[in-house]
Amino acid sequence: MVNFINTAPLYEVWRRTVARPEWRITEAVPSVLNKMLHEGALDLGFISSHEYALHPDKYRILDDISISATGAVGSVFLFSRKEIRELEGARILLSNQSQTSVYLVKVILEEFYGIEPDYIDGTISERSGGLDDYAAVLAIGDDALRLNGTDEFPHKLDLGLIWQEQTGLPFVFAVWAVREDFCRTSPETVAAIHLELLRCIIEGRRDLRTISSLVAPRIPMPAENCFRYLQGIEYDLGAAKKAGLKLFCEYLLKRGEGSGGALPLKIATSPFGVV
Repeated sequence: MVNFINTAPLYEVWRRTVARPEWRITEAVPSVLNKMLHEGALDLGFISSHEYALHPDKYRILDDISISATGAVGSVFLFSRKEIRELEGARILLSNQSQTSVYLVKVILEEFYGIEPDYIDGTISERSGGLDDYAAVLAIGDDALRLNGTDEFPHKLDLGLIWQEQTGLPFVFAVWAVREDFCRTSPETVAAIHLELLRCIIEGRRDLRTISSLVAPRIPMPAENCFRYLQGIEYDLGAAKKAGLKLFCEYLLKRGEGSGGALPLKIATSPFGVV
């Protein structure tokens, strides 16, 4: 499980209500969970959409669960000192916490705007000298929420919004993926976890104000701001989301950064018989 603010409506309900000690939870940033699931250290979990595109033969996606946004997402930003069209050759720090956001930045800058910057991989916390050496910084999750509350960068480019403006589709940042072999050997467990996840999402959305008050001090940010932010995060994986995910996979294939097996999407049978 990713324990960013954007998963709180799901995860806070899970921690409070799911008492299944045989289901062991691992908390980590998306890039770590991607690696663990790929290597078989996890059976299922939230992974970057990019990880699914890289290894579609290894996974099935749980239906109707994602971290996504139709327009602005509020926690995946390219913070820039320059206008977007002035970033040609500029140094951009890319967060190594999320594969999907890194490649989304590259698709937006290179495919949509025809810009080729100088990318530097790393994390904001590792840059002890600050961010002065960078024309722009990709920040995700809680780091993005913190930076968004400052005036360090005059241009705050919400990547979910840019994607929608350019494609007309929502963007799916993460999916809940299950290893193929675990789907085959433990279908009842997969179905039970799927049901609990869907229940937690429904209850979390219903109790969003309470959850916002609980998690806002992590940033810190006002509870009302956290509530408005979480209202924009979407957790479904309907037809428009699947179309957006497929289009992102197609861009990755075009760039040589995905697998030819990424399409069509492989959706695990849902508890309600929908595939």
